[in-house]
Amino acid sequence: MTITKHIPNTITCLNILSGCIASLLAIEGYLFGASLVILLAAVFDFMDGMFARLLGAYSEMGKELDSLADMLSFGFAPACIAFSYMKLAVLGDTAFTPETLSYSQLAIVLSAFLISIFSGLRLAKFNVDTRQTTSFMGIPTPANAMFWASLPIVLHFGDYPMIENLLANQWLILGAIIITSLLLVSEIPMFALKVKNLKWQENKIRYLFLITLAILAILLKWLVIPLILFVYIFFSLINNMTKKESK
Repeated sequence: MTITKHIPNTITCLNILSGCIASLLAIEGYLFGASLVILLAAVFDFMDGMFARLLGAYSEMGKELDSLADMLSFGFAPACIAFSYMKLAVLGDTAFTPETLSYSQLAIVLSAFLISIFSGLRLAKFNVDTRQTTSFMGIPTPANAMFWASLPIVLHFGDYPMIENLLANQWLILGAIIITSLLLVSEIPMFALKVKNLKWQENKIRYLFLITLAILAILLKWLVIPLILFVYIFFSLINNMTKKESK
């Protein structure tokens, strides 16, 4: 095997490294830095697949390695961000010391790792589900990770007291954790952003999705970033209804 065959797996290993660094930063409270590294992991996740296609370097090992990398970068790292927000909402500036917490406090703080559990379930489901070759069932783990990573980015670049107040409410964070976790393993068909050509008719839903995001970005600026996930879900539902009506 030539050295070029190892390039995709090497890039996937950079994804793993990014997930490790992002998780460490998030646990230590450097949420903006953690978010940026998760974005870097997403770049590596895109690149490993691209190079695998260009080089014809597909392998079962590469497929499994990619899933393990995604579990870390898009399952564990975003859970660490959610954990940091939940810890702050429940404990304030008090250090996280499990032995001094009530069982209910401990359960609420650790609920952030439901994101990791359901991300693992979603990735395992994707690997064996033959329905997900050209589209997805449930939201992809990178999309969910981008939602959680977007929150520190929005707060870093913009002044949004409303977002800060929402993230200070443990019950709202818990609700977001549960909803996004369930969406990962839902049976909602979600369109893929990959395109085979640039024809309007075959990519109409993708173009409308991108146009809507561009308009929202102009109107809402940085606030559009956490809304991307919900706009994606909305257009996926529209796409599903359109397909049913055309049958």
